Amino acid sequence: MRAAVITELAKPLEVREMPDPPCPTNGVVVRVEANGICRTDWHLWKGDWTWMGIRLQLPWVVGHEFCGVVEEVGREVTRWKRGDRVLVPFSQGEGTCEWCRSGHHNVCNTPLVPGVAYGGGFGRLVGVPYADVNLVALPESIPFVDAASMGCRYMTAFHAVVDQGGARPGEFVAVHGCGGVGLSAVQIAAAMGAQVIAVDVDEAKLEAAKAEGAAHTVNAATADAVRSIMALTGGGAHVSLDALGIAATCRNSVLCLRKRGRHVQVGLTSGAERGEISLPIDVMVMKEVQVIGSFGMQAPRFAAMLAMVGQQRLHPGRLVHRTIGLEQVSSVIESMDRYGTLGVTVLTQY
Repeated sequence: MRAAVITELAKPLEVREMPDPPCPTNGVVVRVEANGICRTDWHLWKGDWTWMGIRLQLPWVVGHEFCGVVEEVGREVTRWKRGDRVLVPFSQGEGTCEWCRSGHHNVCNTPLVPGVAYGGGFGRLVGVPYADVNLVALPESIPFVDAASMGCRYMTAFHAVVDQGGARPGEFVAVHGCGGVGLSAVQIAAAMGAQVIAVDVDEAKLEAAKAEGAAHTVNAATADAVRSIMALTGGGAHVSLDALGIAATCRNSVLCLRKRGRHVQVGLTSGAERGEISLPIDVMVMKEVQVIGSFGMQAPRFAAMLAMVGQQRLHPGRLVHRTIGLEQVSSVIESMDRYGTLGVTVLTQY
């Protein structure tokens, strides 16, 4: 198969032929029809997260935000057949640990992120293990391009806003960082009836946030984000998401909360932070701020999100600003050094 391959960290990806993946006995081979280019791919390409034990064995095919069609089925699989349209969550489980048994496959004890644990969607074919546990049926009514981000950024935002943040109608929800996850969070929080405040340093991304339902925007390059949110909300946001994962956005997200507010950490850190960010603990104690982590979303929760898409309450396809071919993947990844992407870019041409 043709694939965009990391051959050296932080160097241009190469488009080359790679071996087709074998079909796991408990899994399937998916023919990828659409794969979103995500900031997580940038982190892996930069060599981040070695402090979490992640080291790619180069050459390596990343890509974890994809959907497609089942090409081959392992002998232990009972729920899927060749030709089925499927959505592949990046946060997968093997189905038997205590977290999977309680419905939290996204924090399974066995890390199974595609593009990390096994080859990913920058190649046309992906061998996905534990198919009966992890795959989600993709309705015919949802195009593959629209569904690409639902395997990562969109479902991550849904879990963060709805499940972890518990955003309610009328509450103020601040979103720090308006990349793919952030814009998804803006759209979802607005659909839930929240008053959304979008924060970024790029006016184009703030304009995109307005189009997705943000009631207010704050340009953190020209205004104090915390003071602006405090003024807009009359005391602070009820829920605030750090959708980026750098020290400034994390601290601003905590500090902009009203008393008993909920900070939801979605973004993972890069080489500058290496997993460690200092926080205003005394303020958090005195305001009884809650700090909540949010990682992906488990396959059993997709029904609720897909139902809202089917009801036209959510519109993940609106966030796709560009489709590309394999030869353009490297330039998109490299531009993320400068936060150079707007919305979601999707690989469709292999």
